[in-house]
Amino acid sequence: MKSPKTKQRKSSSIGSSRSAKYKVEMKLPMTGGCHCGALRYRVSGKPTDSGYCHCTDCQGTTGAPTTAWFVVPVKSFAYVKGAPKIYRSSAWGQREFCGHCGCQILFREQKRAKTVSVNTPTLTRPAAAPPRRHIYDKDRIRWFNTNDSLPRKPRV
Repeated sequence: MKSPKTKQRKSSSIGSSRSAKYKVEMKLPMTGGCHCGALRYRVSGKPTDSGYCHCTDCQGTTGAPTTAWFVVPVKSFAYVKGAPKIYRSSAWGQREFCGHCGCQILFREQKRAKTVSVNTPTLTRPAAAPPRRHIYDKDRIRWFNTNDSLPRKPRV
């Protein structure tokens, strides 16, 4: 359901895409959190990238055919309520999630992370960070497809 305060305007989105006709005006800081409210976060910087990930790690950790995400520098992201549980999902990366409701908030590299990839639907206003591209399209579940003309990369 759209918030009554949502303003839409014709524009290109964070990095621009031919399929993005509208975007919600981005106001910083952006806020978000988990489903139950035990974890809340604040994003103080503008996203540098965004998209849909179809990799098997994202599929397995979210239980969904794709994950919408946006990237911000680590210094632009802060938890303001609660502390996440951490799941080391690979040799290099970890997922941070709510220990109460299980909502996955983000992905970050385990060593010397410079950015975090935040799951877009966890934003209070997720329309503020529309996807720009698809990654790991080679892993896309073939019965699932999004109706867009965003660039598709077989890997990252």
